[in-house]
Amino acid sequence: MTDSADRLQEPQPGYVTRTLLRWFMRPARVAAVSAVSEHFRLVDLEGDALKNIAWTVGEKIQISMGTGLMARTYTPISWDTERGRTRLLAFMHGDAPGSRWAGGLREGDTCQFFGPRRSLDLSGIEAPLVLFGDETSFALAAALRTLQSPRTTVIFEVSDVAESGPVLEEIGLGDANLTARAANDAHLGAVADKVAAHASTGAHFVLTGKAPAIQHVNRALRAAGVGSSRMKTKAYWAPGKTGLD
Repeated sequence: MTDSADRLQEPQPGYVTRTLLRWFMRPARVAAVSAVSEHFRLVDLEGDALKNIAWTVGEKIQISMGTGLMARTYTPISWDTERGRTRLLAFMHGDAPGSRWAGGLREGDTCQFFGPRRSLDLSGIEAPLVLFGDETSFALAAALRTLQSPRTTVIFEVSDVAESGPVLEEIGLGDANLTARAANDAHLGAVADKVAAHASTGAHFVLTGKAPAIQHVNRALRAAGVGSSRMKTKAYWAPGKTGLD
């Protein structure tokens, strides 16, 4: 069955849903989509609704998946308010609505989005900066690198180091420190030690990604004497749960 046939068979939203989408969502066009690896897509959206937007690094947008009010959250890497263009990095993991949406995108497609709005408040955070996360944090880290500030140290846990490396190189994070996930999270002790090694430098920490991993690293930082004023946390997902962000 072709991709176009699949799309024709998708259920169409009802009148109430269409009305809500018109009220709360805004249209955008897929200006470009690039497969940077098997599980990652760089997506450029454009349109008048993206112009003159007060976006700041760390904020999110939510994109309708085309069925009912279902949406998925993305952290923009960049936002050109004059041209009306934003760039996303979509991570496709499993047979989920977001994965199907990103995998089927073509240049010229249209979508509906809501936002931007606050997700992770980075106001008041100071350099030096250390970001911990995973594949869902790549876009945030790339956005942080666009700021006119000292370079951010980036430490990730990932499922596939061989795949993640070239993706990070593509978005300007070729120097990221990667650790492969292990069964039963056996790798987290080593990852937490890498992050906590920066505690004595006076660094501020941004902890994102998987909720249990954030908790593990948070405990290591507190044991190293890092107070809450030097940490920002945002769980993007947790095993068995949806809708965290």
